[in-house]
Amino acid sequence: MIEKFSTLYSTAAALEIENIDTDQIIPARFLKATTREGFGEKAFYDWRYDDKGKIREDFPVEEDRWSSSKILVAGKNFGCGSSREHAAWAIYGAGFRVVVSSFFADIFRNNALNNGLLPVRVSDDFLNAIFERVKSNPDTRLIVNLEEQTIKIEGTDMCEEFEVSAYKKECLINGYDDIDYLVSIRDEIEKYENDRK
Repeated sequence: MIEKFSTLYSTAAALEIENIDTDQIIPARFLKATTREGFGEKAFYDWRYDDKGKIREDFPVEEDRWSSSKILVAGKNFGCGSSREHAAWAIYGAGFRVVVSSFFADIFRNNALNNGLLPVRVSDDFLNAIFERVKSNPDTRLIVNLEEQTIKIEGTDMCEEFEVSAYKKECLINGYDDIDYLVSIRDEIEKYENDRK
């Protein structure tokens, strides 16, 4: 089971950087593990930490914002590069439930949805508006409503709709992974199988 998702109201950790690839999200040297535990603290490791393991002062997001925000906002073409599912594990493990960008690599988007992380694709203009708003007021909150498939910027009239597959939407709302979903419709599956005997 994954965490159920309905409406998220949160500040944003803004990484105004384009073409963030999966090796930047989770460096390859951390990919030896086969379970999700511990990946959150390694997210963006080479950007966030110096060679002594201390938080870098020049990392674009303040540490308290990083640890308290549930929404990561990033530049265009997020999650490009390799197909590693660990990138979604790392972002989810760091506490984020939504990633906002104007374009996602397909494999990353699918890995995110499969692991309880909602990728919200917005227009370039809306993305820039988020960055500007967060720069001028870091306490600005975004409201992501999965049921209505909308994202709003608090304190403004700015709102956009986003797309998500009906199946993945149902899974996120109910906190299902693919196996949980199949278990939830077990009676229907058994009926179908019995009818075909």
